[in-house]
Amino acid sequence: MSTKQMEKSATEIQIPDNVKVDLKGSMLHIQGPLGKVYKNFKKIPVSIEVNDNKILLKQTGQRKKYYSILNTSKSIIQTLCSGVVDGFTIKMKIVYSHFPITVKVEGKKILIENFQGERAPRVSMIKGETKVNVKGDDVIITGHVLTDVSQTAANIQLKSKVKNKDHRVFLDGIYRYFKSEQIEK
Repeated sequence: MSTKQMEKSATEIQIPDNVKVDLKGSMLHIQGPLGKVYKNFKKIPVSIEVNDNKILLKQTGQRKKYYSILNTSKSIIQTLCSGVVDGFTIKMKIVYSHFPITVKVEGKKILIENFQGERAPRVSMIKGETKVNVKGDDVIITGHVLTDVSQTAANIQLKSKVKNKDHRVFLDGIYRYFKSEQIEK
């Protein structure tokens, strides 16, 4: 292995000031002003060390795929750290032409009522500690874990999918139109 490859075999991540990071075995615990996040690195071949305000990542092999795994895990940790500090927001628009769609939030469920005149509501689940607010024709999804926020938005969009009709003509549904790396009202 050349010296350039040796330099690329390790990287470090600067921890933000108001974030606390603990490593217990292969579980990385990240705590910030918006909440806590846990990530298991048991099946990801990267060695992790947490020092004062830095996280040191080292690749376990010398091949190119281990370098890409190293950078992927670096990106995951940076996303988790920015999530507990700033959070994430996705805004979705309710679109209908004839039957007015209503969206209600009940606990961990999102009810999509009167979709194309259907009697029974379509039910979508909220993932994790994500918060969903409905304001007029907008559905605002906020949270501190990006995977939970985006999965909740994807669940809503899939539940409002038009079936057995031409989707180019029947454009009813709930569609994402805005994504931000901070919690917005």
